[in-house]
Amino acid sequence: MRINELIEKAHENAVKHGFWDFYDHIKATHAETKQAIISQDLMLIVSEVAEAQDGLRHGDMDNFREELADVAIRLADLCGGLGVDLETEIKKKIAKNKDRPYKHGKQF
Repeated sequence: MRINELIEKAHENAVKHGFWDFYDHIKATHAETKQAIISQDLMLIVSEVAEAQDGLRHGDMDNFREELADVAIRLADLCGGLGVDLETEIKKKIAKNKDRPYKHGKQF
């Protein structure tokens, strides 16, 4: 599955299950409210990363892999809802990273 296909499927499923109802009904003039919803979605991605870490700490690799999938699904849904072409952004970032110094000039 290509990245943009993942985004489409993840967002379509999230919309179908009501996760975008509130966001879609907010008028464009309520930018702060929309930003708060996006921030909440970002923290949900972070929570999935934390759950993956917990699975790893407990040696539960099945849970670890499942939570990594949740990270990708939540990220894809957010990109779909905001119209972010993640595939293009990843390609641009990979190209940018090629020219960065070793460890990006940091110790660790």
